[in-house]
Amino acid sequence: QVQLVESGGGLVQAGGSLRLSCAASGRTFGSYDMGWFRQAPGKEREFVAAIRGSGGRAWYLDSVKGRFTISRDNGKNTVYLQMNSLKPEDTAVYYCAADPSVAVVRVAREYDYWGQGTQVTVSS
Repeated sequence: QVQLVESGGGLVQAGGSLRLSCAASGRTFGSYDMGWFRQAPGKEREFVAAIRGSGGRAWYLDSVKGRFTISRDNGKNTVYLQMNSLKPEDTAVYYCAADPSVAVVRVAREYDYWGQGTQVTVSS
């Protein structure tokens, strides 16, 4: 079992930055594929970014490329999402997800474990 706890959300003006953290329990965190998803009111949950257990490869939603960076510190059992140049359309609840092995990183149902989410609100 893996438990995930997100933090770092909040209210920020457009153009600002936030860093989300996802702290994971479990000894095998380092081998888990990790993802960030988001869900805005009235919309489907959307893939944002993912990183392999080794940390060697990452994927991004096209609209966040160049602005967001996913990273992980396996020694701290934590994955991060650095979000720069935030836009109002980035407003959503952001969720951390984990799975021992994900075939298609952009698909939410591929992940077995989810955090409770953290709200990010970007004002214009």
